Amino acid sequence: MIRTIGLVVLVAVTLVGCSTPKGNNADETQQIGIEHTRYQLDNGLTVILHQDTSDPLVHIDVTYHVGSSREVVGRSGFAHFFEHMMFQGSQHVADEQHFAMITEAGGDMNGTTNSDRTNYYQTVPRNHLEKVLWLESDRMGFLLPAVTVEKFENQRDTVKNERAQRVDNQPYGLRSERTSEALYPAGHPYSWPVIGYVEDLERVGVDDLKAFFKRWYGPNNAVLTIGGDIDIDQTKAWVEQYFGPIPRGPEVEDLPKTPVTLTESRYLTLEDNVHLPFLQMTFPTVHARHPDEAPLDVLADILGGGKTSIFYKNLVVSGRTVQAAVSHPCRELACEFQLLALANPGVEPNLNDLYERFHQTFAEFEQRGVQPDDLERVKMSIEARTIFSLQSVASKVSMLAYGQTFAGEPDLVQADIDRYNAVTAEDVMRVYEKYIKNNPAVVLSIVPMQQTQLAVAKPQYEIPARDIPAFDAVQEVAQTPIEDSFDRSQIPPEGKPPVVSVPDFWQTQVLDNVPLLGVTTSETPTVSLSISLEGGPLLDPIDKAGLASMTAMMMNESTTQRSNVELANALSKLGSSVQFSASGRFTTIYVSSISKNLPATLDILYEKLFSPAFLEADFNQLKQRSLQAIQQQMKNPNALASRAQSAILYGPENRVSMPDGGTYTTLSNIQLDDVKAFYAQFYNPAKANIVIVGDIEQSLAVRLLAPLKEWAVANYEIPAYAAFPEHNEGKVFLVDKPGAVQSVVSVVRRSMPYDATGEYFRARLMNFPLGGHFNSRINLNLREDKGYTYGANSYFSGGKTLGIFAAGGDFNAPNTLESIQEILREMSEYKRDGITAQELAFLKSAYTQGDALDYETPAAKARFLRHLLVYELDKSFSEEQLAIIQGITAEEINLVAKALIQPQDMHIIVVGDATSLEPQLAELGREIIRFNASE
Repeated sequence: MIRTIGLVVLVAVTLVGCSTPKGNNADETQQIGIEHTRYQLDNGLTVILHQDTSDPLVHIDVTYHVGSSREVVGRSGFAHFFEHMMFQGSQHVADEQHFAMITEAGGDMNGTTNSDRTNYYQTVPRNHLEKVLWLESDRMGFLLPAVTVEKFENQRDTVKNERAQRVDNQPYGLRSERTSEALYPAGHPYSWPVIGYVEDLERVGVDDLKAFFKRWYGPNNAVLTIGGDIDIDQTKAWVEQYFGPIPRGPEVEDLPKTPVTLTESRYLTLEDNVHLPFLQMTFPTVHARHPDEAPLDVLADILGGGKTSIFYKNLVVSGRTVQAAVSHPCRELACEFQLLALANPGVEPNLNDLYERFHQTFAEFEQRGVQPDDLERVKMSIEARTIFSLQSVASKVSMLAYGQTFAGEPDLVQADIDRYNAVTAEDVMRVYEKYIKNNPAVVLSIVPMQQTQLAVAKPQYEIPARDIPAFDAVQEVAQTPIEDSFDRSQIPPEGKPPVVSVPDFWQTQVLDNVPLLGVTTSETPTVSLSISLEGGPLLDPIDKAGLASMTAMMMNESTTQRSNVELANALSKLGSSVQFSASGRFTTIYVSSISKNLPATLDILYEKLFSPAFLEADFNQLKQRSLQAIQQQMKNPNALASRAQSAILYGPENRVSMPDGGTYTTLSNIQLDDVKAFYAQFYNPAKANIVIVGDIEQSLAVRLLAPLKEWAVANYEIPAYAAFPEHNEGKVFLVDKPGAVQSVVSVVRRSMPYDATGEYFRARLMNFPLGGHFNSRINLNLREDKGYTYGANSYFSGGKTLGIFAAGGDFNAPNTLESIQEILREMSEYKRDGITAQELAFLKSAYTQGDALDYETPAAKARFLRHLLVYELDKSFSEEQLAIIQGITAEEINLVAKALIQPQDMHIIVVGDATSLEPQLAELGREIIRFNASE
């Protein structure tokens, strides 16, 4: 992932630390930062340690200063390819063992690659720290002996599948790639995609990859960052033991900053399988941490940073676009100023007219200038997002690693606050004049297939053909032998497991029969509140599905006292959020605030909750945007699969057969009076529950929530379900997506609803070896062995009244049949042969150790409390689950499998190119039904 996408994301990911919020009783000059220890091993490895004993977990990050910018023309995708290869075992770690060991420890792990760096990270209970250091050091120093041609070919297929799933088979998936090709000259480190070109991946061999590893993955080009419940001295000793003997790699110099300039604008048109025409202007600017980065970020926020922005007013409120935004994503070597909009084809389908609106907005900004509220909003958002970033050890570790890698200084928290606080109105206007006004840009039009007349009417720029040089033979990079003082083949022992208990919480009532659960925690000066009203979309009339969702969206708009822009401005200046949404079984109101601003934030909540204006203009705008968004969703293969699955399982007589937001037809039926009636009938606390977590005592919470006592109760009933469709045997439902390079497959049936300690809980235990984790049978077969997919799984998903069992993934179109056959075979074999002793032991270990990670953040604590309320559970349910896990036998697991795995009765839903797929699927011997998921 690229580091920054505009000011909002930049602030969210770069500002972390330990702070006391500014306020009447706080030191206004207090510096905010992350306490850490930094040192360097003799081999050049930089080590950063951060101690946080609030939860019994540790987060370990290894960041290598190598991304796609270190590649050369014709050999793109190496850094990302190596992200995959680093999980395929090393000299002392077997293939797939890294995933298995972290999963068995109850931990999480992954890796990411962007233009400038690659990182690998794990979060585990604290007693597994030594084991993770052993794993990470082994792949740093001993990866290549385990790299084989077979693994290389397998991961090449996996990367190609990932590209197909995330880029080639997604609407607008080529947007960034085409923009970079036009913006940067050939050979520029950002002119090719991080994931690489398929032809480049096909061109190289295993020796090329080995040479790339030897060049860039030495300890002197890495930062090891460890945070959490650690003993500093012991951690230093382990780091020295496991990483100290690894020799330095070749010396690495920073790449020169390479911002680009354009002599004239470049206009591109891309035809895609989309409904909404798309326009993007991209201006080259500076580089990350350049003095002008901060004012450019502020400029982006003023122009297109939400409801308070000029873009929102001119393009979204006017109905010309479904979405419009401005951002300033920055990378190590160069930044881009991006303006983008999804056109509303019912109002402004021609992108040439929209392009003129962009320029009119620039002219308006020049006349308007920078207003005081603009800077106040930005600076308050920095303070709020800084404080919220303190909630996770992983976030703090990630930012320490970022600061060290790119600035040579781990803790950039105060420096970032200072540089944004220093931005003036004059700075913003200066960077606008310098980098944007009358400057050339890359202008990309994405239009529906065969509708190029909708594009910006300018001479088209042709992206030059790639000039691939002849490559010399791979140059061998010498490696110094590693001499250890210990037996590296021995897996380090685990320490004593931490004792984890569920969060202490208090319980009371705000008004009769409305429970309020809370957790008081002073780790960060933040408060999160949720009010859940049961019913949500289930209360929609069947012919007006989407009414609950539309009502929630209207609750986010104007009140009788203030416009939606005024409300958005007030919330931004508080650094707060008040958001209404409706999904699943609930309408939910989410509130987040730093502690000192909670009273003012709750005043806005009450204004929104009790005084919605329900303006015709707001309704018409939201309805049109939603209708266009629904039509666009029908171009997304995963959305089509989800829509088909619900319709097939639950039938047209049931509300649950349709998306939360409704369909084009049902949403068209909704009028403003329907919204008003829904609010009047169902926005009351008859079936409400409230959860509050953060830096707030019970007594203060009750006092601040006292206005809810005036909320009148009006009982209502949630409609019962109509009869669900019954099928004697499983069928194939084929949804056509012409030209799809992948097929989305779901093998599915209805199953039981959620329970905490009964049949559903045991079913999830049973499924764990089959498809419930990375090393499960289904994923290892279809991803790691066959190379048909980027990932495949199976799962039970249950709510309060309904549940499903499903398996599937996104598969190469030519391998659709084989993929389905393998899923069915894995199910049948598991049902027949049962769980192995090794799988049972692995299951018990993974499920019993992961609770150390379950309650770290306020959001996790809030999820736990909502779970208790929704399912009417006592907090001791987790102890009951632990007893079940510890005592369950293979025989019990196998009985559950025999009862619940019925592959012959499961429907097979396939979204892909029907013309090519239908002959394949006929070999399954099942009835094939063409299903229209777009209605």
